[in-house]
Amino acid sequence: MLKFRSLGFPPIKRKLSNVKPIKDFELTCGLEIHTQLSTTNKLFSGSINNPFESISKPNVNTSYFDIALPGTQPILNYEAVLFALKLALSLKSTVNLASQFDRKHYFYGDQPQGYQITQHYHPFSKGGYLTLSKEFDEINEPSKEIRITQLQIEQDTARSIYHQSLQQNSDEETLIDFNRSNVPLIELVTEPDFHDTLQVKAFIKKYQNLVRQLKISTGDLEAGSIRIDVNVSVNEHPRVELKNLPNTSSIVNAINYEYKRQVNVLKNNSLIATQAVETRGWDGSKTTVLRSKESTMDYRYMADPELPPISLDADVLCEVAKTLLKDADECIRELMSEPYNLSKKDAKILTIQNEFNELYNNEELRTYYVDTFKLYTNSMEDNKNGDPKIVVSWILHELLGNLKKLEISLNHVSRDMLSPGKLAEFLNIVHSGVISNSNAKQLLFHILEEYKLEGCNKSIDTNFVTLIKKYDLEVTKKIDYAVLEDGCKEIIKDLNNPKMIESIKSGKKKNSIKYLVGLGMRKYQGKIQAQELETMFKKVLDIK
Repeated sequence: MLKFRSLGFPPIKRKLSNVKPIKDFELTCGLEIHTQLSTTNKLFSGSINNPFESISKPNVNTSYFDIALPGTQPILNYEAVLFALKLALSLKSTVNLASQFDRKHYFYGDQPQGYQITQHYHPFSKGGYLTLSKEFDEINEPSKEIRITQLQIEQDTARSIYHQSLQQNSDEETLIDFNRSNVPLIELVTEPDFHDTLQVKAFIKKYQNLVRQLKISTGDLEAGSIRIDVNVSVNEHPRVELKNLPNTSSIVNAINYEYKRQVNVLKNNSLIATQAVETRGWDGSKTTVLRSKESTMDYRYMADPELPPISLDADVLCEVAKTLLKDADECIRELMSEPYNLSKKDAKILTIQNEFNELYNNEELRTYYVDTFKLYTNSMEDNKNGDPKIVVSWILHELLGNLKKLEISLNHVSRDMLSPGKLAEFLNIVHSGVISNSNAKQLLFHILEEYKLEGCNKSIDTNFVTLIKKYDLEVTKKIDYAVLEDGCKEIIKDLNNPKMIESIKSGKKKNSIKYLVGLGMRKYQGKIQAQELETMFKKVLDIK
């Protein structure tokens, strides 16, 4: 028999609370989102773009330009321009056919040039929007359009690492790792269209899904691929900029705290800030002042003399637009409609890219499902009792779980040994009752594991009828119900748990009978269908 392997349980997700509005005090927020692009090379040099190289290997992905060696000049990486173009078009933003790079002057240890190359006067694109809905994004309003102010391309800084010096009586040292220096960024600035944290959370999640779907960024907040600053104001008073927000929970908690703080200030008839923007940090429990107008820097923006404008032809925009995928919400609606009739949860899993990985992307996953579904339902003409719902169940819960555990890409499997046609054939065999669900799951894992062990060799045998006979996995066709009844009684006796049995019989724990069925499946090695076992246990326990 094949050995069953558990695939574990999904992680527990925590729900974040929405800010509670206080009468006569309206919250207004805008976001500034910095997104690291997953280009092969950095923005203005040929260095490998891998900003998350282990801290134990600092400064391994650097060039002379990245460390600002005098005399070095920038050379634009046009892959970053392509990525920016994909995002701008997806957000319905108006692309500037002649955008320009500028120098933003300041000096920190993590920016040794003395300036950052960004786009201040002529950004890459302006305008655009991202639409949120109550149906798919869990906001209170039926629909909410978040307007985009602009998108600009810029370079990231190096990373500062703080630790105590080993020398006696020395202050804290700051070390600089240039692996992140000159990594390409897109800075996206929204209009102040957010009025509660549900909208903020929904926008961040939808934006993460978008950059992952476009394959331009990993979209991870915790890892720093996306870094977000929030501008918060109450009743259109001067805004406060919040920084040092490492994840969604920090963003939500910081907004909640800052909203209440500003309301208290206004109730005491004080000014939020005397004349201009105040910048505050988040320490995990409260916001604290970082700088105010008196210490705000003059960045002395100027056009970069070493970089010409980015000149784009309108035809390029049209060609790139053709490569963009269908809107995610539209895909979800299609999957929830005829003929698929999926739940919203399953439709989202097939559509939304929740993580950036090399095993599969949601476009190919959705295509694989649709192709399998069509082939399976077409074959239902010969099998009138077929159940189309098992297609999504097997793909999402069994196939994907196995692929993740074995670290096999869906692209390889679907191309080589488990095409949509093969999976549809397998599901027909399962539904016809030739093999039990539990044994079918073990068989699927077995052929995938063998495929992995053979170096993903497509010659792996996927003749399911032959394999079922080879491993003696066929369901018993003629059941001796008297023998089966004795076997079920023996299972209950060996369990020796009168309390559980009584709770099943009384109806307090009806689902516990599934545990008995599981014991029966193990005893009969999956050769008796679960429905037969459940029926017999109910008979033995006199459950109606």
